[in-house]
Amino acid sequence: SPTVRLVMFEAADIRDQFPALQRQVNGKPLVYLDNGASAQKPQAVIDAIVHYYGRINSNVHRGVHTLSQRATDAFEATRGKLQRLVNAEFEHEIIYTTGTTGSINLVAHGFRSLLSPGDEVVVSQLEHHSNLVPWQMLAQHTGATLRYIPILADGSLDLDEAQRLINPKTKLLAFNHISNALGTVNPVVKLTEWAHAVGACVVVDGAQGLPHRPVDVQAMGVDFYAGSAHKMYGPTGTGMLYGRTEWLEKLPPYQGGGEMISTVTMAQSTYAGLPFKFEAGTPNIEAVVGWGAALDWMNAIGMDSLMAHESDLMTYGSERLTAIDGLVLFGTAPEKSAVLSFGFADLHPYDLGTLLDQQGIAVRTGQHCTQPIMDRYGIPGTVRASLAAYTTVEHLDALVDGVQKAARMLL
Repeated sequence: SPTVRLVMFEAADIRDQFPALQRQVNGKPLVYLDNGASAQKPQAVIDAIVHYYGRINSNVHRGVHTLSQRATDAFEATRGKLQRLVNAEFEHEIIYTTGTTGSINLVAHGFRSLLSPGDEVVVSQLEHHSNLVPWQMLAQHTGATLRYIPILADGSLDLDEAQRLINPKTKLLAFNHISNALGTVNPVVKLTEWAHAVGACVVVDGAQGLPHRPVDVQAMGVDFYAGSAHKMYGPTGTGMLYGRTEWLEKLPPYQGGGEMISTVTMAQSTYAGLPFKFEAGTPNIEAVVGWGAALDWMNAIGMDSLMAHESDLMTYGSERLTAIDGLVLFGTAPEKSAVLSFGFADLHPYDLGTLLDQQGIAVRTGQHCTQPIMDRYGIPGTVRASLAAYTTVEHLDALVDGVQKAARMLL
């Protein structure tokens, strides 16, 4: 039978730090395998948010009084943590946004003034809709041409076709670090080098990258890298955009309002410097503070330990699932992370997911906001089990038992 080597932490002990994981669903202990959609929150994150509202609640950057200064300090401390997390050269290269979707839309909006008919934008067939629809909208607005890199049968990008598509007309290349639907880990450095060789800008959707891989934006060479707090044990409604300084200075502001201005008259306004040029209005302060606690929590475990743990679970889960008669595992690229996406030819994923929920097993079913991937395989969707620090071998055993039970009922 599959084996799992020991790692530097016990997932079962970590699980005790997550209040939501202590509950039952349909009379069964919760087996939460929907982390690719949103991870659960440790008590440390919940405590940080409660402390903010209970002790230092105030608007940031605008007050000389004590509460405002303390709120500002906590808010800006997270920016520094994010700078160190992704190894940005400057702290002002970290822009707070509403999430990965907001980050990508910020860049796409800015490029409206930089593209013309005849220019090309290259994306991949592997993208979440959030890293596809904004570029479609950009192409429609500017008259630029949108081209896409197809995926191979194993869920990896067709790199030969990618190299052909990236040409002197390419002004922007956008792709994800890790696929939310298949778990494919893309060759960020190689793709970035090809794009930069023709003078193109590189935008990376890191929603699934930040929770599961070390990220060094300088070593990668990317121009923009986007991420969300809620994928990495933090609150919903907040995210980040790393942007190389020269690119952030080229882009116009995304929104107008308070905080992002330098001077305002009735006739015109001038804009604040980075990062505030892109941070109009009162931000989601408590979520940013909670994100800082989540980053501390992840750092205490260590990315190497998290990767080793998830790698072991991926091996174990893949071997156990593929041993089930009739089950097809989608996404078998050589390098994968934290996602097991599967289905049966004669079984709709929704039906399977419903029966799993009745057994207390939470998975995601459907297209996962990646309809082009499902079209590539000619399927309506998949069942996706996505892993986290608190996932255990026993949870995967429960998943396998649940799938077998559901298949016997439905097939």
